[in-house]
Amino acid sequence: MKDIANIIGLDLEDIAPILDSIGDGIFIDDANGYAIWINRAAEELYRIKREEVIGKHYSYLEAKGVFVPSVAKKVIDKRKKVSILHQNRDGTQLLTTGNPIFDSDGKLSKIITTSHDITELAELQNKLENMQSALKDLKFNDRYQFDDIICNSPAMYNVIKMAERLALVDTTILITGESGSGKGVIANFLHKNGNRRDYPFVKINCGAIPDNLIESELFGYESGAFTGSKREGKKGLFEVANKGTVFLDEISELPLNLQVKILQVIQEKEIKRVGGLERIPVDVRIISATNKDLSAMVRQGSFREDLYYRLNVVPIVIPPLRDRPEDIIPMIRMFLQRNNRKFNEAKTMDAAAMSILLSYSWPGNVRELENLIERLVITTKNKKIRPDNLPGYIFECTRRPGELNIAQNATLREALDEAEKQILSNSLEKFKTTREIAKALGISQPTVVRKLAKHGLSSSNGE
Repeated sequence: MKDIANIIGLDLEDIAPILDSIGDGIFIDDANGYAIWINRAAEELYRIKREEVIGKHYSYLEAKGVFVPSVAKKVIDKRKKVSILHQNRDGTQLLTTGNPIFDSDGKLSKIITTSHDITELAELQNKLENMQSALKDLKFNDRYQFDDIICNSPAMYNVIKMAERLALVDTTILITGESGSGKGVIANFLHKNGNRRDYPFVKINCGAIPDNLIESELFGYESGAFTGSKREGKKGLFEVANKGTVFLDEISELPLNLQVKILQVIQEKEIKRVGGLERIPVDVRIISATNKDLSAMVRQGSFREDLYYRLNVVPIVIPPLRDRPEDIIPMIRMFLQRNNRKFNEAKTMDAAAMSILLSYSWPGNVRELENLIERLVITTKNKKIRPDNLPGYIFECTRRPGELNIAQNATLREALDEAEKQILSNSLEKFKTTREIAKALGISQPTVVRKLAKHGLSSSNGE
């Protein structure tokens, strides 16, 4: 242990057992790519003993087949965090991330690398694929057979069941959810399954129409109402949608002066064209959607309270994709099929790539997933989409529970301190007492107490 401590320049008497308790393999290399230290998980993942690695250059380890290629080499070349998929000498596929550590002068000092065997994820993914294939053979109610809707998750299933009931009730509905989560798809579902299905479905993006045109677009105008207007006048979108559905997307972007006119349409069921005097009756159902907090906008005075309550008679909240992971795999399949038809391709995706996408947080929700699959179908040369075909940001943003998150500009001491803090913090969530933590981490209970105090952490029970 002292030899290792001398090489690293830190006392590892306490930190080494903690690092050895981590399930992910950890490599520490110097700035030139020579191995300084590895933990037990790395020994197991790479089928090599610690003493056989320490002091060896990455090129030597590559030549011996310990791993191919070396992430340390890529970190040294790029001087930034790098994630790759590579193999050990047994051909096991590993997801490895190298983090550069810089000294106070900005020079590369060390490289801390974490590796994770994704074979388990791939096997799990295969099971999920088999389950999904089996589900395809089941006969569901025809109402669930819409190309754009996946409801394998309980959260989305509840949304669809709610929408199915509301489709037959002619009331205003407010759909909320993050951008790209599928609000427009649910609005279309409501229309297609309602009594107005045989009449127009008119979508209006309130944020895409210029303020000076939106009133005439919504309500139409009479002949000569303004310069450049048509001689015969024009129907507005509410008239076009008569007996059907008006979908007001991004309702939060509607100017205050027009909010009162939408309120009048809801209450009086009639409109008046720009430049006109006649009140024209309209029979429409109004569905609105937003990714903003309308109640907060009401408090701020940027959205009318009376309109908010008129729109929000029945709310539907669509969960983000990260909260319904059961939907990701069938969505990938759906978008693959769609884009294969579109581009005359026959691309498939292997289990390892699916596993990585399953772990991604999808900040852009369904829209981001759809766009990514289209990109992969177009850009992947081989018939099968593999992990190395995925864009780099997917690896950068994919994080498993318990994975270490180390700042790129941290010193080695800071990196090890942060690793220690994160491990102890995770242990506090798993174990009730410091004695249980000490047993799990292979260190003494007084050491656990001392380190918890050092990092400002506390256990609910000190025993």
